[in-house]
Amino acid sequence: MKKTALTLLTVALLASCVSKKKYVALENQNGELKSQLQKTQVENEELEGKFAAIQERVDEYNNKISSLTDENNSKMVTVGDAAVISENTKAEMRKTLANVDPALVSQATTLKDSMNLAITHNLQTSMSNTDLNEDEDIAINIDETVVMISISDKLLFNTASYRISNKADDILQKLADVINSEPSIEVMVEGHTDSRSIHNAKVQDNWDLSVLRATSVVRKLQNEFNVAPEKMIASGRGEFQPLVGNETQEDRSKNRRTRIVLLPNINKFFALMASNE
Repeated sequence: MKKTALTLLTVALLASCVSKKKYVALENQNGELKSQLQKTQVENEELEGKFAAIQERVDEYNNKISSLTDENNSKMVTVGDAAVISENTKAEMRKTLANVDPALVSQATTLKDSMNLAITHNLQTSMSNTDLNEDEDIAINIDETVVMISISDKLLFNTASYRISNKADDILQKLADVINSEPSIEVMVEGHTDSRSIHNAKVQDNWDLSVLRATSVVRKLQNEFNVAPEKMIASGRGEFQPLVGNETQEDRSKNRRTRIVLLPNINKFFALMASNE
């Protein structure tokens, strides 16, 4: 009887010990699970925050895309090898061409030709001058996304001089208005001479003269017409890019010129020019 009671007591004690060990193990496991759950919750909150930030950026980009789509009338057109214009710009271009000499329009066989003609017309209208002979004194052309305005030196300088004459103020003011009206426009001013050599106390050669003429124009645009200097580049080409030969006085006059090279956003630039008609 005593032996049986002892056995039962031993079993009870063992059972109690085993249950306590399991309890402690379960408690430890429960603690680990709680710790992992808490860590997972923190990570989940961080992921939700990152996802919200990413979603915000996606929404922002989608809004920008939608805005650009509306602005560009949802369809862009490639002109030549590089220029891209919108359907809205094409529509404005057609309105402009309605005011151009039909004989000139008939010679425009490509979209690029038409864009050239339309912007040339708008620029000439914007920079019109009662003393200006459009065929001789100023020429405007577009090559891909570059607008080039070539101005005869007789509009800007006295013969063999780099000092700008007073009669140049009107044309430079209108040029400055075009440049200042669109922040994205950058401009390079190129001086060109004829082939006759020059050398005096102030000018060493045609290289010198062409650069001095370009810097004179740049300084005038900056100091008197408020064109930002960081938008401009002054360069000289000397006699080495003639338009025609230098055999006659008339041809030499054509080669003496200042070329203004504009690098605009074509869509914005065309809209600007169209609004100035």
